[in-house]
This record gives sequence, C-alpha cells and structure tokens, in this order.
Amino acid sequence: MTHIPAVEQPLNPFPHYESMRNDAPVFYDQETGLWHVFRYEDVQRVLSEHATFSSRMAGENPSETGQLFAASLINTDPPRHRQLRSLVTQAFTPRAVEALAPRISQITDELLSPVAPAGSMDLIEELAYPLPVIVIAELMGIPAADRERFKKWSDVIVSQTRPTNDQESGEADQSGAHREMSEYFMAMIEERRRSPGNDLISNLLAAEIEGQRLSVVELLGFCALLLVAGNETTTNLIGNAVLCFTEEPGLLERLAADESLLPSAIEEVLRYRSPVQSMYRVAAAATTVGEHSIPAGAPLVAWIGSANRDERQFAHPAQFDAGRSPNRHLAFGQGIHFCLGAPLARLEARIALQAVITRLPGLAVVPHARLERMESTIIYGVKALPVTWKPAHR
Repeated sequence: MTHIPAVEQPLNPFPHYESMRNDAPVFYDQETGLWHVFRYEDVQRVLSEHATFSSRMAGENPSETGQLFAASLINTDPPRHRQLRSLVTQAFTPRAVEALAPRISQITDELLSPVAPAGSMDLIEELAYPLPVIVIAELMGIPAADRERFKKWSDVIVSQTRPTNDQESGEADQSGAHREMSEYFMAMIEERRRSPGNDLISNLLAAEIEGQRLSVVELLGFCALLLVAGNETTTNLIGNAVLCFTEEPGLLERLAADESLLPSAIEEVLRYRSPVQSMYRVAAAATTVGEHSIPAGAPLVAWIGSANRDERQFAHPAQFDAGRSPNRHLAFGQGIHFCLGAPLARLEARIALQAVITRLPGLAVVPHARLERMESTIIYGVKALPVTWKPAHR
C-alpha cells in the first residue's frame, strides 16, 4: 500500500476512517510525503502539542501578497500566537458574543419569514449560508453589497484539498481569490485607518498588546481567516445539524418540546459530522506518533473527523446520540489553537436551529434528494439541502 486509499463516498468517509484507525492509524503516503493520523489520542496530541507539531506552513513566506493565512492565528506558533490571540480575543469574549444574540435572531427571522409559507427551500442557500456571512460582514464593517464576493472567495479557498497540489486550475483559482481578497482588505484597512468605525477591523487596528500592534500582513491574515472560518464552518454546522436531526426518528419533536436539549444535540453534530475534518501540522522536531518515527519538517494531517468517531473514545461512535455525555469531541481543535470563534458558531447554530425547529414543523429532507458534498477534504458539508415542511395556514 503506497498511498492512502481513496474515499469512494465523500458524504460517508467514516467507514474509510474506521479501516484506517484499525489497519494504519499512523500512515505515511509516499506519493505526497504526508503523514496521516487517524486515532483520537494521536490527533489530540498532534493538535495540542504546539512545540512538537508546528502550525507554521512549510515554505510559505508571509510577506508575499496572496499568502493570506501564513501570518494568521491558525498558522502561528508561540510566542507571537499568544500576542495575536490576545489582540483578537476581546471580540469573542462570552459577553461580546452573547450581545450579538438579538441581531442573530433578527437576521434569522428576516431569512425565514419569506420562505416559511412556501413549505420548501434549499436550507443551505436560504439560511445556513447567508446567516453567518451577514453576521461576520457586519462584525467587520463590510458593506452588504460585497457579501456575494465574500461567498465566492471563501468557497474557492475551502475547495482546496490541501495539502495536495496537483490541480493546476484549482491553484489558479486559489491564487486569484487570495489576490482579490488581499486587495479588498488592504483597501478596507486603509479606509479604516483614515476613518475608524465601530467594527472589528477598526478595533484591531487600534489594539495594542505589550506595546505591539498587528502588522498589515497579520491583519490581512486575520481578516481572511475570520471570513472563511466564520462563514463556511457555521454554514456546515447548521446544514449538518438538519441532516442529523431529520435522520433520527422523533428527534425534531423532542427538540421542539424541550429546547434545553438543543445545545447537547449541537455538540453531537459537531462530533458526528464535524464541519472541519482535518488540520495540517509540521513536525518541529523529530518525534514518534504511535510506533512511527516522524522526521523533523515532516507534514502531518490530523483527521478530526476520524478522531471524533474513534471507538476507543466514544461508545457506539457510529450512532447519533443527541444526549451524549461526556462528549469530548475535537471539532473545534485543541490546545492553544482551539477555535476562537467556537462560542459564536454555537450561538448562531442554536438560534438558527431553534427557529427552524419551531417555525418549520414536519421538517424533512426531500426524499431521494441527491446530496453532494462540498469539494473539499477539509470541510464537510453539502452543497445544497432541499427540505420540506408543513407550512402554517394563514
């Protein structure tokens, strides 16, 4: 076996993960030079031991326009990571996030009200995609007219199957999207310098930690990361939740009768259909994972989607259990890189799903609908999710 077996059913990679956990839990792909890690214990370690497994992207120069993420939180190690995170944490404190709840509820209502009487919609297009895009755009002070460009850029960026690089057209799309996004945010940063507003970009421009401010490259990286992470992952959390809830007989009725069950059900969605399936790391020093020696500089892929189905950590992992406890999933990462936006994603999902459950009785995925996974090995979600319900009689 010289390369990782292909996943024949992109929407159901979980049997493939199971076979890898059992047969090759730490796997070296000779064709790509990548190490793949599949078991919970190993994935947790790769994600949390930042001194051994670096987040810096190998061979990328953050000064180059277009390498948007190279200087962002997600690809920075301590001590700079701690400073960067301190600068941006203020925007995502529990109090700051909870203050967004009324606006998130209002946006959700504005999106559902026009479609609720119809009895059918594409849940991704009508709700799961626009809600987080609007929230992130408003946080950053982005004009409403530019939201579609946001969507286009983030779609192109998450469609990458990093770290493979054999698709020239995909690389060209990536490069173009990165360049356009860089130019857009550079113009916005200059505008906020001249005329600061009450928005995240203005606040980050002004913030100081230990006498240091964000460099332009770091600010660009953060804008790009916030756009993609705050958009795609929440979209797919909402879509994946509706998939999970409609598959379980009687679950929607139980959630409608007792809304206190919803937070636990959302955590199980995060485990069962993790919006982020994998994360990339580089061995900062020679180490061992399992029985394998990993040389310094070797790139690794930690398979979160596999770890969250590991039978060594979770009882009956292939079953969706809305009340699962404990539920120590790794959907938001681990350690110093634990997702900064996790409270916001959870809040948006809870508000949106509560509204869907309450306002769309009899919700079901259209029978025999041909569901297609997004073209990404990193992000897990469907391109479209046609649903029906029983519209209320006027």
